[in-house]
Amino acid sequence: MSRVTHELRFDKPTPHAERDAQSYVLRWQGAALMGILNVTPDSFSDGGHFTALEAALAQAKGMLEAGAFVLDVGGESTRPGAEPVGAEEELDRVLPIIRVLREETDALISVDTYKPEVALEAVRAGANLVNDVRGLRAAAMVAVCAEEGVPAVIMHIQGDPQTMQRDPYYEDVSEEVFAYLTEGAKRALSAGVPSVVLDPGIGFGKTLAHNLELTRHLDDLTACPHPVLLGASRKGSIGQLTGVADAALRDPGSVAFHLFAAGRGAALLRVHDVAAHAQALKVWNALEQDG
Repeated sequence: MSRVTHELRFDKPTPHAERDAQSYVLRWQGAALMGILNVTPDSFSDGGHFTALEAALAQAKGMLEAGAFVLDVGGESTRPGAEPVGAEEELDRVLPIIRVLREETDALISVDTYKPEVALEAVRAGANLVNDVRGLRAAAMVAVCAEEGVPAVIMHIQGDPQTMQRDPYYEDVSEEVFAYLTEGAKRALSAGVPSVVLDPGIGFGKTLAHNLELTRHLDDLTACPHPVLLGASRKGSIGQLTGVADAALRDPGSVAFHLFAAGRGAALLRVHDVAAHAQALKVWNALEQDG
């Protein structure tokens, strides 16, 4: 699985993408890293650490140097029970760092938002990808991605951040989540979104058993033609499995979880500790190679 080639298509110039006859194509092999950059005061493991622009920029550059393939900038926490923030406040958080990253780096930038108005302004400021935790359900979000020519991450969530962990239930979690994602991909592409990434949404309306089941069967999803993202970094499932209560101390368990996902064909791993994951992937890739 480690040498499978993945690709994303964009309708306009994008860092590291190559021009072909009809679009710009970004190709990579194996599992690449999406570095998490939360410019929020209340994210579950690093809230408040990168609210100052200088700190956010230093963190972003450090992740790029460590091997991040894409930076995912978020201005609203979606941890269980998190309170929503308004679009203007979210824009005040994300636009300054997106603009400076576009000016000072050649980073591929994702904006982590479910609000179409935030996505639009972020893309116009320099973001290349929209990461929508609500699964591109809003017609306005589909329109933003289609009209601006940017790919979207379609994530599965049951409920919303305020309610999703109260009593999540599925008849067959893998079948239901994977069907939702593949149908969402069809709708997005038919509406003009240039390409999509699929994310089963670990921890978003799922129990520990659901999260493990989805990851064990991830190859059923990675068999589809779209890149698959998995993000378990420092999440509650890691704490449940290891007994580590402090989310900031869950990176070793996160690495193990993500290497398993890489073995099932994940194209992107959304992580806090880029350096640790990059090192682990180098060793894992070497072991995976024949001879």
